[in-house]
Amino acid sequence: MVSNSPRILVFVPMYNCALQIPRVIKQLTNPRVAKLIDGLVCIDNRSTDQTAAAAAAGLEALHQISHRTLLRNDDNYGLGGSHKVAIEFGRQHGYDFLIVLHGDDQGNIEDLLPYLENGTYLREDFLMGARFMKGSRLQGYSLLRTNANRAFNLIFSAISRRRLYDLGSGLNLFRLSAFDDDFQKRFADDLTFNYYLILVVAARSFRLRFFPLTWREQDQVSNAKLSRMGFQILALLMHRVKSLSAFEKDDHRAIARDAYPSTVIGSWQRDGAGASVTSPT
Repeated sequence: MVSNSPRILVFVPMYNCALQIPRVIKQLTNPRVAKLIDGLVCIDNRSTDQTAAAAAAGLEALHQISHRTLLRNDDNYGLGGSHKVAIEFGRQHGYDFLIVLHGDDQGNIEDLLPYLENGTYLREDFLMGARFMKGSRLQGYSLLRTNANRAFNLIFSAISRRRLYDLGSGLNLFRLSAFDDDFQKRFADDLTFNYYLILVVAARSFRLRFFPLTWREQDQVSNAKLSRMGFQILALLMHRVKSLSAFEKDDHRAIARDAYPSTVIGSWQRDGAGASVTSPT
């Protein structure tokens, strides 16, 4: 019997998060989460620590999820580039929705459960976690970063003429068919990818909904430098204000790539007896 239920893929971007990635993978052992998820892909963006090895160990033991894949980017594509790899992977393998869960263990996928279980996600194109909306809880997040994010949220909202509660947290859900024209490929490949995404999503009037998060900073090491990020954000905002059509059409990448190839490090598929390991050829 063939199921017509939408297929959901969880994507975990990873970079030097060997300490945190076992905790992230463990989140998916929750039976309520596991029964809703059809596949998991962890994408290592050329980590220099033992992230890939830690992820492989966690994926091999994660019998609750049917299909598990570990990829390594063939080059350092940045966080945005890893998103592009995951979107293409999801579409090629017949998934309908992509959940983004960052590998640094700041977010908890259980915050998405109410919207998955009651079918809310089916009515949205983008379901975005928001650290700064009513109902969210921040743990260990500095007042400086909180205030800076709130200020940029207001600026982005004013420009978009739509209330935006977060510009890019580490827990989101995308409808993969929203990317059918590959508009995301022109976005910057670095940490600003989500800023481009939210501006275009708002401009194109996609069905967008935010939900509150529990967000924690414990032993994570941020790759974002506030001063540099601030200048980058102001530059892209100026570009957006100057011309929306040019903002959507222009290529914002430092390196224009025809493709974002990656290599399969390992894949695991659950069978009737438990978990079977398939090694890449």
